[in-house]
Amino acid sequence: MIFGIPLKRVNWITSSFLILTALLAFTATPWYIWNHGIDLFQASLFFFYFCATGFSITLGYHRNFSHLSFKAKWPVRLFTLIFGAAAFENAALDWCSDHRKHHKHVDHDDDPYDITKGFFHAHIGWLLFRLHPLPPMDNVADLRRDSLVMWQYRWCQWIAVTVGFILPAAMGWMYGGPQAALGAFLIAGVARVVFVQHMAFFINSLCHTIGKQPYSTKHTARDSPLMAILTYGEGYHNYHHEFQHDYRNGVKPWQFDPTKWIIWSLNKVGLTSNLRRVPEDRILLAEATEARLQLDARLSCSKTQLSDKTRELLQASHDALSNLSQIISERHQEYLRATEKHLEHSKEIIEELRHELHLAIKRLAQVPIPVHVLS
Repeated sequence: MIFGIPLKRVNWITSSFLILTALLAFTATPWYIWNHGIDLFQASLFFFYFCATGFSITLGYHRNFSHLSFKAKWPVRLFTLIFGAAAFENAALDWCSDHRKHHKHVDHDDDPYDITKGFFHAHIGWLLFRLHPLPPMDNVADLRRDSLVMWQYRWCQWIAVTVGFILPAAMGWMYGGPQAALGAFLIAGVARVVFVQHMAFFINSLCHTIGKQPYSTKHTARDSPLMAILTYGEGYHNYHHEFQHDYRNGVKPWQFDPTKWIIWSLNKVGLTSNLRRVPEDRILLAEATEARLQLDARLSCSKTQLSDKTRELLQASHDALSNLSQIISERHQEYLRATEKHLEHSKEIIEELRHELHLAIKRLAQVPIPVHVLS
């Protein structure tokens, strides 16, 4: 028994790999750097692999293959499949099947990394201990028709070891012999794998535990600007769970989402297309509705704890948000009707509706909501 779990449930291959790489990353890698230092070649190789494998997960496995939030030409798909395998997070087919289950059953038993079973389970426990019986991959029929995805599925482990470990070691050997080869293996190979993996794992655990929920409290997903920095924009997880097919996670101008910027840039050179975006009014409506619901909850449960002045301020904020929600909802419906009958409506009418939506956005930003109320 391990933590009360029968040994037969231990996924020995995955567990051994995760434990061994972590041990090497925190013992052998510091030992190498202490004794031999780290030069520009080693730092550059680590940075390249860190970005190539990280973005292959966020841009490729996640936003492209799992959520179909844009279409990618074969060079992009091939690159993300090769370096996604080198992240040692399994084949895209397996990864996407698990992730689609997560979105469909979030916070319930069928969620592979259900946070309600504990932080450790959501972070890494679900990988260490296998489920019985193993859930079928019956939700990736579209990906099974992709020849590149199926090629990677058949050869994933070979690609992972070759590209993730052997290739950086070989490059190190060519650069500086056996010593540099060992350094490249430990730094750009092992340590990089551990960092990239646990950044992804923290989305499943930390971003369902700590952060804000500006778009919905129907699930545990939360927005974390810090995790967005560490995971190439994936930290805006509350938004993502509410609008999972948007190619963006950070939708505000100030939000850090380099994955979104790369997808947009690739679109400009013809390597991606059909970028899916949630209309601005739908996002605003979700924010206004959720803010009003949170105010409702505070007003209903804190009647005896709030001063008259605070209660009046909350009620005023609530009324303003309710009014804005109604305006945005009405404008959203008008805008949809206008775009559906584009030939019968002049561009001036459509632009007028857009202008009213932008005014509603500005008014929402001016609504006085006490910070402590929504925390």
